[in-house]
Amino acid sequence: MATGRSSSNSMALALLVLAASAASLLPAASLSVTSPYVRPAPRPDALSLLQDDDDDDDDDGQTPQQVHLSVVGPDKMRVTWITDDDAPAIVEYGTTSGQYPLSATGNTTTYSYVLYKSGNIHDAVIGPLKPNTTYYYRCSSNPKREFSFRTPPATLPFKFVIVGDFGQTGWTESTLKHIAAADYDMLLLPGDLSYADFIQPRWDSYGRLVDPLASARPWMVTEGNHEIEKLPLVEPEPFKAYNARWRMPYDAGASPSGDNLYYSFDVAGGAVHVIMLGSYTDYDTGSAQHRWLRRDLAAVDRGRTAFVVALVHAPWYNSNRAHQGEGDAMRDAMEALLYGVRVDAVFAGHVHAYERFARVYAGKEDPCGPVYVTIGDGGNREGLADKYIDPQPAISAFREASFGHGRLEVVNATHARWTWHRNDDDEAVVADQVWITSLAASPACHRSKSKM
Repeated sequence: MATGRSSSNSMALALLVLAASAASLLPAASLSVTSPYVRPAPRPDALSLLQDDDDDDDDDGQTPQQVHLSVVGPDKMRVTWITDDDAPAIVEYGTTSGQYPLSATGNTTTYSYVLYKSGNIHDAVIGPLKPNTTYYYRCSSNPKREFSFRTPPATLPFKFVIVGDFGQTGWTESTLKHIAAADYDMLLLPGDLSYADFIQPRWDSYGRLVDPLASARPWMVTEGNHEIEKLPLVEPEPFKAYNARWRMPYDAGASPSGDNLYYSFDVAGGAVHVIMLGSYTDYDTGSAQHRWLRRDLAAVDRGRTAFVVALVHAPWYNSNRAHQGEGDAMRDAMEALLYGVRVDAVFAGHVHAYERFARVYAGKEDPCGPVYVTIGDGGNREGLADKYIDPQPAISAFREASFGHGRLEVVNATHARWTWHRNDDDEAVVADQVWITSLAASPACHRSKSKM
């Protein structure tokens, strides 16, 4: 159902009025907090809870499954789905349930991995679409499943869900239930999706697990180390399954990257610029990714773009003992670029815990640096990273080894509210929150592009 935003301005004003009082409840940037919360025992792998499509009497081989969405430009959406047998790569859609006056035809691909052969992977780009509108659609003209999604708004406020290292365990299911209960416009995932780890049917079970949410809101993802799946001599091509199944808009927008492993896009009419970086493809000075990032950032007009956020898998700042230093080389290559345009926040995964840093640049607290957040706590099967470096660094504001997810609401051109929701006894408990002020609105931090 379409959600009206006629009261959004008054709501935003009310939120900002509360900001000062809310801020007094939050830990100051210079106050480092390690949460004493004790995580309950691990939950079982969810794979056994997922019904395999081969046992589904309603699946005739052409029934669409593993459906997910991703934005393409300001007013289009890519629909991706899989069928076991041959089926047309067509999406029919409209704004009324059961009526599909519009359609788009796309492409079909498959891939093989050792002895595994994928189903038919279809994708089609639909649009132009109206903002903040509910559309109903079906895939491959199959009447057995009708889907619906709400398009993102063309103006602020804009609500993201951000979570990494999902996997497919009982905790993953809990996280997905909490996300489903939230009102949000888009999900951002900084790598490590299925934890297939070479076992390709796990990509299929993961696709079915996230289908109810990923078919209803756009999911924008970047790769993690568990997506590499490279086997010397046998499977020398990295990211084979990931690139085949999760095609992102790397060839769209003002600065196409030419590579599915890194890309960028705008939302809310250009008020927010999102950069998805690749931790596991070359990022050094002179590399294709580095050259693209320079072009992308040079095109950002902070007079028009209120917030710039970046996602990366391996964190550039990390006080957890797990994966220490693994993001340092990338940070050395790219941190100055992000700092030059005053990127507001950087979100990472990889470490299976939550941590929020103060605004940081070059290892020190800096009022013009990004807020760094590690959010690799979606529910993976490897468990939590519960050992931290002591004493807690001064730049680390809050840390806790728990599963959960984050929400970033960009309220207006100057303020965004970040909240982290811990999975606590099947309830999403807000355990950390902070208001983030746009660096574009800070005269002290503003730098013209001519000075970059």
